[in-house]
Amino acid sequence: MGSHSTEAIRGVALVGHTGSGKTLLAEALLHQAKAIPTMGTIERGSTCCDFDVLEKEYQHSLRSAAVHFETDGTCIHLVDTPGAPDFLGQSIGSLAAVDTAAVVINAQTGIELITTRMMQWAEALKLCRMIVVNRIDGEAVDLPGLVERIQEAFGKECLPINLPAEGGKRVVDCFFNPSGDSDFSSVEQAHSALVDQVVEVDEELMAVYLEKGEISPEELHAPFEEALREGHLIPICFTSAKTGVGVKELLDILVKLAPNPAEGNPRAFLRGEGSDAEEFHAEPDPAKHVIAHVFKVAVDPFMGKLSYFRVHQGTVTKDSQLFIGDGRKPFKVGHLFMVKGKDLVEVPDGVPGDICAVAKVDEIQFDSVLHDSHDEDHIHLRPLEFPDPIFGLAIETTKRGDEQRLWDVLDKLSAEDPCIEVERVKSTNETVVKGLGELHLRTLLERMLSQYKLEVKTHPPRIAYRETITAPAEGHNRHKKQTGGAGQFGEVYLRIQPLARGAGFEFVDEVKGGAIPGQFIPAVEKGVHQVLESGAIAGYPMQDVRVTVYDGKSHPVDSKEIAFVSAGRKAFLEAVGKARPIVLEPIVNISVTVPESAMGDITGDLAAKRGQITGTQSQSGGMLTISGHVPLSELTTYQSRLKSVTGGAGSYSIAFSHYEPVPPNVQQQLVGQFHAPASED
Repeated sequence: MGSHSTEAIRGVALVGHTGSGKTLLAEALLHQAKAIPTMGTIERGSTCCDFDVLEKEYQHSLRSAAVHFETDGTCIHLVDTPGAPDFLGQSIGSLAAVDTAAVVINAQTGIELITTRMMQWAEALKLCRMIVVNRIDGEAVDLPGLVERIQEAFGKECLPINLPAEGGKRVVDCFFNPSGDSDFSSVEQAHSALVDQVVEVDEELMAVYLEKGEISPEELHAPFEEALREGHLIPICFTSAKTGVGVKELLDILVKLAPNPAEGNPRAFLRGEGSDAEEFHAEPDPAKHVIAHVFKVAVDPFMGKLSYFRVHQGTVTKDSQLFIGDGRKPFKVGHLFMVKGKDLVEVPDGVPGDICAVAKVDEIQFDSVLHDSHDEDHIHLRPLEFPDPIFGLAIETTKRGDEQRLWDVLDKLSAEDPCIEVERVKSTNETVVKGLGELHLRTLLERMLSQYKLEVKTHPPRIAYRETITAPAEGHNRHKKQTGGAGQFGEVYLRIQPLARGAGFEFVDEVKGGAIPGQFIPAVEKGVHQVLESGAIAGYPMQDVRVTVYDGKSHPVDSKEIAFVSAGRKAFLEAVGKARPIVLEPIVNISVTVPESAMGDITGDLAAKRGQITGTQSQSGGMLTISGHVPLSELTTYQSRLKSVTGGAGSYSIAFSHYEPVPPNVQQQLVGQFHAPASED
């Protein structure tokens, strides 16, 4: 491997809903190309792409996996991606590394949630798309009906490029082949539809076609590529990865008709930062400066950090000196690899279109740009849009002293997945890890235990409640202590009043005539801050209050800072008790996208959660987005609820909006659970 031309490369991602058979299809393609001697199976855990311990246990992909192989003088880089909604980050990241997205559909279950999403993401990235209808040998499949549903969902540009024949025992080509027998439709009809669709992008060719009535496949190659690039043609092909039917034909399509990196739509890079950034396209020229993009990072127990990248421009060789983003110091490519599942194959070089990997370069992050010239500083790929991680768990170690190790492990695991977020929440003093769903975080916890031998315990994150007051009040405290020699003395009078929601805290000194000496005023404020941080009625931080200190007394000998801290704290607590204190809860803006048929259930459900609907908006594909706001405390199990109501087709995102008072029964419960700390005075 290595030393092939860019024109001889094909980059393809197998994407689609879980259970569509992508991993077995990758295995069948490898076997057909004689890259592996025998096909592995999912049940035995012996496939090239599902090599991870957890993947073998779950029997489906949890991470993207790259393989490469050669057939008919062509190097094919294939990326197998997970199809479960919880692992979308891996799938979307892989789209940045290829020219073609092959969307795999299970012939028995048809178009599913991730089918639609992947078609949309691939279209947004301007990838060439093809649809692979797999498992055509399944029971009770309705292939003509499925083709109709595909065309209804994704457009009439979705056309069969081959058709099943002999009851699904073989497939017959419809592009190079103008006639033949098939199980439905007709080869002649499918051939004509393809040619009609392709010539539409070339007026001169269309004129020749109308005159002659036929055109050779060779003349159609360039307009075929153009039709793919423009989304004017989305070929449909049929396979059974299990029996091998259609696999050779799929391989032929990839070799003869899929775009090479010089034919596909070039990826959009940005040069510069923010609104000043200018878009440009890397050129698939092996002689130019290197530009490569890191689309996957994995921590291998033996090899350390593995960084997978697609070469977009220039040639990367062993011993290349590459910069990482805006870094001033280059690293040397000691070993350059191409990947075949878990196996790394050392290669001499990587040209535009190649997917390569380097090991043990800790500075490389997901989405890094690698380059060999400072002319290419401040460039990055146009950002991919990932779903927001909103399913959170508070996490802590079971052993004391493992806290730093927990952060190190979470740092490594979040580096591998763009949809894992780790946050230290000051307001609740918790470490919270967020992902796309319960399964997403469960596999992360299992990996922590199996790969890093780190035991943790989890619980739902605490809600960041707040306290405030609703009326003005006054407070007074005299702190006096006599213990043998010198004593402690400080007396404070203060008044408090509520501020507008979100205004925070104000401290005002109105003491006249030195009743409290100036050096002790900060001590009074410190005592007030102790209550602000620890809460007065339910143990939550206090906000939106003004405290005005207006009088007090001191003693020339016994007055000390500690006395005024204590007097300030107790005077403030007394005032709060009279100021009708309340607990506030965080309210979030929520946006829920669901099938139109589920609208009534979802709006009713949000209303039952004390939510308010603010609007609805129709989306493509029979979907609807419902907007509103709802208390965060009502959403702790919302993901599973949404999944059950919509059959997994719904998604939602939230963003903090503001604080509002909790209902009286909730306040009663929170106050009842609070045990004020014993006074230290």
